[in-house]
Amino acid sequence: MSKRDYYEVLGVSKDAAERDIKKAYKRLAMKFHPDRTQGDKSKEEQFKEVKEAYEILTDDQKRAAYDQYGHAAFEQGGHGGGGFGGGQDFGDAFGDIFGDIFGGGGRGRGGQSRQRRGSDLRYNLDLTLEEAVKGKTLEIKVPTYVSCEPCDGSGAKKGTSAKTCSTCHGHGQVQMRQGLFAVQQTCPTCSGQGKVISDPCTSCRGKGRVEKNKTLSVKIPPGVDTGDRIRLSGEGEAGEHGAPAGDLYVQANVRDHKIFVRDENNLYCEVPISFTTAALGGEIEVPTLEGKVKLKIPKETQTGKMFRLRGKGVKSVRSHSVGDLMCKVVIETPVSLSGDQADLLRQLEEKMGKSTSKHSPKETGFFDGVKKFFDDLKS
Repeated sequence: MSKRDYYEVLGVSKDAAERDIKKAYKRLAMKFHPDRTQGDKSKEEQFKEVKEAYEILTDDQKRAAYDQYGHAAFEQGGHGGGGFGGGQDFGDAFGDIFGDIFGGGGRGRGGQSRQRRGSDLRYNLDLTLEEAVKGKTLEIKVPTYVSCEPCDGSGAKKGTSAKTCSTCHGHGQVQMRQGLFAVQQTCPTCSGQGKVISDPCTSCRGKGRVEKNKTLSVKIPPGVDTGDRIRLSGEGEAGEHGAPAGDLYVQANVRDHKIFVRDENNLYCEVPISFTTAALGGEIEVPTLEGKVKLKIPKETQTGKMFRLRGKGVKSVRSHSVGDLMCKVVIETPVSLSGDQADLLRQLEEKMGKSTSKHSPKETGFFDGVKKFFDDLKS
């Protein structure tokens, strides 16, 4: 009899994610498990079918082969896919299903204990704006756990090795029956490792790792900003008993700058200009991260006017587009005037007084509006 499509068996689409496949498997396994179906042979066959489909579709290589060749990929000495060889009973299969619910999760496929990967670490790295914009290679020191050298991470004294746990027989789990359920628990003898170290390493005391300050070189790409993370694979904490290390995430924090304020790829700065330059126009020098550039100020420029210098901002770390520098001019009022200087300003004001609306249109418009406001209140 021809086999049903595995996706059809589990009731999932061909592009279903692994979590959806697992969810469907748990639901169907609960429905067809022999402990619940009172020896119904047809339900037992359905349970086997569900188990077979699950094992194929949750294995990346097997799933790829099945998607390309169908059931023919496992015929003529292929994988077979039944999954019930080697003496595995229904209780073992059912325990695998609910291991993550009832405190399991320590078993991998084939009943072997699964090593727990080391923890990921985060390192906060303070950068100047110049370092963030231009990029730089920096050295950092990270306190972490590293693999123990004398025992090569095994946790066992040199010349010895860990032995298979006699309680769980290397599974890392012990199984108990509770009615219809096969409940898995972490083995109390080996703490889920599947092995027992009778002669532990004196350097790491059987853990397979030791504390150490590790010096690492970090390449900061140009354009990073506060909150950006750089992942260093395998540079986190080493796992216990030779388990793989976690990752290190270097998180950037760009310090405030004395001149520039960054907003994504644009830079902003305030540039003070004199009253004379604002009134008559002129040329001033403004700072950029690459040096000074000339900026032409047109006559009659008002305070707060924004000038855009294209391409003088930050190059994006993702799109590689370059932002702009936005210069806001602020007219500086003269201070510490001498008597003669003050007299000259008064003379200028007197000469301009008769034509205020012409020379100071904003001031005139404002006070005309104020006068109208109060006149309206009286009426």
